[in-house]
Amino acid sequence: MTRTYTAKKSEIKRNWYLLDAKGLALGRVATRATIILRGKHKKNYTPNIEMGDFVVIINAKFIKYSGKKIEQKEYVRHTGYPGGIRSVSLKELKRVDPTAPIRRAIMGMLPDNRLKPEQIKRIKIYADDKHQHTQRLIKIEI
Repeated sequence: MTRTYTAKKSEIKRNWYLLDAKGLALGRVATRATIILRGKHKKNYTPNIEMGDFVVIINAKFIKYSGKKIEQKEYVRHTGYPGGIRSVSLKELKRVDPTAPIRRAIMGMLPDNRLKPEQIKRIKIYADDKHQHTQRLIKIEI
């Protein structure tokens, strides 16, 4: 009788991946980064153990948005107080922080569980191609 394999923390090896977002669609970049952050690309993936890798995303300000999203998409949040609905357009959000749209997309794709804070810590997003991660990066093609 075969038994289900469960990975142990001591067996987890973390790699660093480089994802160049220049000219790519927001959803495709976010989806690929989320899979790597969760560790689902590994053959020994275990859902209850945090085993994802590090992801460095460069050229975030050159991501493409389809249709009229740049003018029409709104990010809405609530402060918790009566009448506290706040919204900001994608255009304004990108002007203030070019890395914010990709970060919000990735955070929305990660499951809301106890592993999410640890997974978010392993993503590094940069507006242009300059970054300080000099270790060996595995380049991802989309």
